[in-house]
Amino acid sequence: MKKILLVAMLVVIGATTANAQTKTKKTKKATAAKVEAPKASGVEGAGMVFENETIDYGTIPHNADGRREFVFTNNGNKPLIIENTQGSCGCTVPTTPKEPIAPGAKGVIGVKYATDRVGPFTKTVTVTSNAVGSNVSPVTTPSTTPGGAPVPTGKSTKVITIKGTVLPDAPAATPATETKS
Repeated sequence: MKKILLVAMLVVIGATTANAQTKTKKTKKATAAKVEAPKASGVEGAGMVFENETIDYGTIPHNADGRREFVFTNNGNKPLIIENTQGSCGCTVPTTPKEPIAPGAKGVIGVKYATDRVGPFTKTVTVTSNAVGSNVSPVTTPSTTPGGAPVPTGKSTKVITIKGTVLPDAPAATPATETKS
């Protein structure tokens, strides 16, 4: 009798556990679908999503063409205004789009790296714009009241990166000398 009750209890517990796991999986799938929906609709305001946030030049020859382009899309519902682009040093010179980028439209930020500098490099470009969303960092100014919270400026920044290695010039070939025997 005790064995029958024990087996019956194990069957009931096993069935309950199996159903609980099935319901959890369905809930996770529904949650994942809800999370993806906002991405498709974009952001409220101007948005900025880059096709690639890092450009790898790879290994390039000394004094090679150092121009590359970062392509981005305004995934928001308002025009995107790029206010400034700033390279991390003088060897990285970005170009800023002059006109606002319409919602859904693509824009380009050009970057020129000075390839006269030999060796590996990793440089950044900071883009200041009116973009909102989780992929940008809001810009704030210090509070005017002691202990007060920083004040948002309505601007945001996004950091994009270039990297690679510039090879030195090949050594000049020296003429072979004849040896007399």
